[in-house]
Amino acid sequence: MSPLAILHPSPLDGPYLSLIIFLPIIGAFLLFLIRSDEMSRWLALIILSLTFLVSLPLYSAFQPELPGFQFVENHVWIRQLGLSYLLGVDGISLPLVLLTTFLGPSTVLCSWRYINKRVREFMACLLLTQGILTGVFVALDLVLFYFFWEAMLIPMFLIIAIWGGPRRMYAAIKFVLYTLGGSIFLLLAIVGLYIHGGTFSYPALLGLDLAPRWEFWLFLAFLVGFAVKIPMVPLHTWLPAAHVEAPTAGSVILASVLLKMGTYGLLRFNLTLTPAASVSLAPVLIVLSVAAILYGGLLSLAQQDIKKLIAYSSVAHMGFVTLGIGVLNMQGFQGAMLQMLNHGLTTGGLFLLVGMLYERTHSRELADNAGLARLMPGFVFFLGLFSLSSLAFPGTASFVGEFLCLSGAFSHSLRLGAWVIPGALLAAAYMFRMFIKLTWGRGGDPALARDIGLRELASLLPLAILVIVFGLYPAPLLKIMNPALESISARLHGQTVMDLSAFIGQALPPGFLN
Repeated sequence: MSPLAILHPSPLDGPYLSLIIFLPIIGAFLLFLIRSDEMSRWLALIILSLTFLVSLPLYSAFQPELPGFQFVENHVWIRQLGLSYLLGVDGISLPLVLLTTFLGPSTVLCSWRYINKRVREFMACLLLTQGILTGVFVALDLVLFYFFWEAMLIPMFLIIAIWGGPRRMYAAIKFVLYTLGGSIFLLLAIVGLYIHGGTFSYPALLGLDLAPRWEFWLFLAFLVGFAVKIPMVPLHTWLPAAHVEAPTAGSVILASVLLKMGTYGLLRFNLTLTPAASVSLAPVLIVLSVAAILYGGLLSLAQQDIKKLIAYSSVAHMGFVTLGIGVLNMQGFQGAMLQMLNHGLTTGGLFLLVGMLYERTHSRELADNAGLARLMPGFVFFLGLFSLSSLAFPGTASFVGEFLCLSGAFSHSLRLGAWVIPGALLAAAYMFRMFIKLTWGRGGDPALARDIGLRELASLLPLAILVIVFGLYPAPLLKIMNPALESISARLHGQTVMDLSAFIGQALPPGFLN
């Protein structure tokens, strides 16, 4: 049995994984018993804060040295179809679960005044999104995983379509169509695995010995499904539209957690279930990653809309994550995981700041906000910190992840490392450009400058503290994730490269290549 497939029951008293999934979902329905907008805000904040507190024992009770999944909950769901309610976390999923619960209260705080219509319904959508996203990271039954994956679309669609900007319907429909398109490939991969394994249980499927041809096609199906969500170039065009039109909380959720579903899927499914295909097709992943890093960076440099600038920077940053996964070595894997978490904190913080600026000036244009930051010392402190982290300045959280990704790239190939270095320089260029324009530029109306208040400080401070702590001391994160990443690395070791031309040739009509 693969070490990844071992299941450990929970040492905690109570189904904690179920609690952090269903506490916010139940809270969403409780909101409909309340009429007052103010009470809705407070109840949502209390529930998401409570959910975060409930998730903390998972960190303290987690034993990194144990292989496989911990805090496992396993119940028969639909016996006739072999479906089970199977939950568990390992060193890959636990940090993402904690990131999701950690950001929950900030999404409520940043919406406190920003959202002033249908407040109760908005808060219900936030709670549903949090519960469903947690479900994605802890589900170990593939149908259950797919259920959470698809269910997430509903509240996110509503958040963008109802509370978004002027082109919200366009952005929401584009987001749904792209994601549904990718989900078809994900569903095909799940069905393909069931045909061969006769089960939807992820731990059981780890023991499956697939034929190379099947691995090849399953890898591609998973890759397309996850590439849309990450998003990878050229499937990224839904992201800027969704970010620009979404309210601040929607942008924070999209950037900080939702994009990580795709990279989590690559680590969880592609590398472990189709290891030989992963080794053979890793160059494809690397090429797409380099394209995302350079293309995303160049587009960021050209933006005048601050939200678009940060959105395209996310494409570049997620390119580093997929690059770390694609190089198939431990430095790359560690860098990818750290970059996922640190991008969630850093870009989440930047979107919070953009939302605060928009509440004051009702514009996201650099020219309209130029020079205002220097009149807001608290604001400029957080802007400077998150900007430095975004460009991977030493001592900030993103530096460690990006450094490990680059180290993994150089270990893989010096030429690959040389291709990626311009991406790091572009990040410095577009973040400094934004910071300098907002701080010392000319054009903004000084009368609109108002420094951050206590509520805004409460939403930013926790993220800023972690950006500094993980920048100086990432060891606790590495301790949690290293054993799981080493198990994945061991699973890839010794895999032989496939003859890809044979599989592609079989899929083409006879005589096509003549």
